[in-house]
Amino acid sequence: MSIELILALCSFAFVSSITPGPNNLMLMASGANFGFRRTVPHMLGVGIGFTVMVLLVGAGLMQVFDRWPVAHEVLKWASLAYLCWLAWKIAHAGEPGRGDSGARPITFLQAAAFQWVNPKAWIMALTSITAYAPDRSLWAVGMVALVFGLINLPCVSSWTVLGQEIKRVLTNQRRLTLFNWTMAGLLVASLLPVLFA
Repeated sequence: MSIELILALCSFAFVSSITPGPNNLMLMASGANFGFRRTVPHMLGVGIGFTVMVLLVGAGLMQVFDRWPVAHEVLKWASLAYLCWLAWKIAHAGEPGRGDSGARPITFLQAAAFQWVNPKAWIMALTSITAYAPDRSLWAVGMVALVFGLINLPCVSSWTVLGQEIKRVLTNQRRLTLFNWTMAGLLVASLLPVLFA
């Protein structure tokens, strides 16, 4: 892999990791509702889970979609349904610490597993393997995964910090509810490009 290709991959990894999407919006909501420290497992689950996903997609999962395109369509609709359910959960999240809210941050394993139903993650993984490891050699796939592993975590962490800072404005239940409903709406809106892709 040439230095030019690595730099292009780094740019793609940065732009696709820092822009709004389901992971980043959920991390911002978690940062606002639970703070940075309690959201660390969620952030690590996103970063490590996505890196593993890139490795597995490059190692052969792309061939499944090449052979059975309907599998990709089924995954897309299942992912959209799951993300709509998550948006509903975010919209109805109660104030942390309230006895009846049951609110708690997403765990490491939940965040890692979420990558497999996240349409943006699939688009990022499939595009990065196609564009930057077209021969699907172990070296090229490993390099793509490594670059994403190094770039993704700081990017997604910045959304948690943003959410934590926004919490200063969310000083009452009404503002927190408005914020949660806004995050849920943005999460649903982030799915629109998937519907029309």
